Amino acid sequence: MRSAIRQPEARAEVSGRLHSISFPGPAGSLEGLWKEASGERRGSAVFAHPHPLHGGTMHNKVVYRAVQALTRSGFASLRFNFRGVGTSQGRYDAGRGEVEDFRAAMDEAAREGGLPLVAGGFSFGSAVGLKAIAQDPRVAAFIALGLPLATELGRLVPRPGVPALYVVGERDAFGPPEDLERFVAGTGTVVVVPGAGHFFESGLESLGGVIEEFLSALPAPPAVAQGQSAP
Repeated sequence: MRSAIRQPEARAEVSGRLHSISFPGPAGSLEGLWKEASGERRGSAVFAHPHPLHGGTMHNKVVYRAVQALTRSGFASLRFNFRGVGTSQGRYDAGRGEVEDFRAAMDEAAREGGLPLVAGGFSFGSAVGLKAIAQDPRVAAFIALGLPLATELGRLVPRPGVPALYVVGERDAFGPPEDLERFVAGTGTVVVVPGAGHFFESGLESLGGVIEEFLSALPAPPAVAQGQSAP
């Protein structure tokens, strides 16, 4: 299903608390930022950053916008640095070890904020996330921003078995809208941002509203206690 993007509306400031955390990963400790949900908590979320070798960190503007939308929607959220980025230990592993980093982040989010989990990422982070969530029953939905289907990493990703939102810039050379439509094949919601490139330069203000609309339509799951991890 393809949706049209709408003009952003004015929003109140997010009141959730933000604090730095460090949690165990497969190559050493990983650096993260945990933000509490605004209002009643619906679950928790993990959102991953773009390519580490091209300046990608958890402080990326697109990642920041996504996390703000997640917390406004009731999901306490963890953004984190992959191995070798910031103070996260380890070395870049071409997307292989980073899948395990993402799974470690999901474990941490589940411990800290409970289930269900919403997972997602921007560019490299979205491709890694799609691999990480496969067969994980804790994940209720996935959000892919700028999924890089035209890259080597992006060509190998599986389609998720949960409700999924895909947002792409009209001029994204790393994952053109036509490639995304073929990949999704009607199994998720595709939103194309007019005039935007891979980094959503002209569409940052619109991202929050698109994500919040998607999350608001998710069915309410049964309550699950904190501290659960994948079997």
